[in-house]
Amino acid sequence: MTDKVVPVITRAGELDETTLQSGECVRKSGVSPQHTPATKIWFGRVTNEPGHRSPPHHHEECETGGYVLKGHGRIYFGDDYKEYVDMYEGDFVFVPPYMPHVEVNMSTTEELVWLTCRTPDNLVTNLEDVPDEALEGYRRA
Repeated sequence: MTDKVVPVITRAGELDETTLQSGECVRKSGVSPQHTPATKIWFGRVTNEPGHRSPPHHHEECETGGYVLKGHGRIYFGDDYKEYVDMYEGDFVFVPPYMPHVEVNMSTTEELVWLTCRTPDNLVTNLEDVPDEALEGYRRA
């Protein structure tokens, strides 16, 4: 006899917090190997409080897609994190595998909320931090 395959629901208040993290960028999974039968996808909700950011990090071999639900985010990348892209509500973003980056909430008053999907899992390698002043235009709340 085989096990019956059925959809798995993760309710709003039951997001899994045991996934890998990077600083003040908080990831909670809705569909992931941490708490569902999923084996090739991580899909979750990511938040940055006003004026908060992640340390530099990358997601190993993962391809990452994001969708901004609320707020103004910025991703710093490139040499010394001198390049950046801004994201606003309704924007999608793709981050390639192994790309070092810093995720920032550019607002000092509003939360940044986005959905992130990554394959095969939420792999996170945190890198040596950089001072806030190295990130053009960024300021803490």
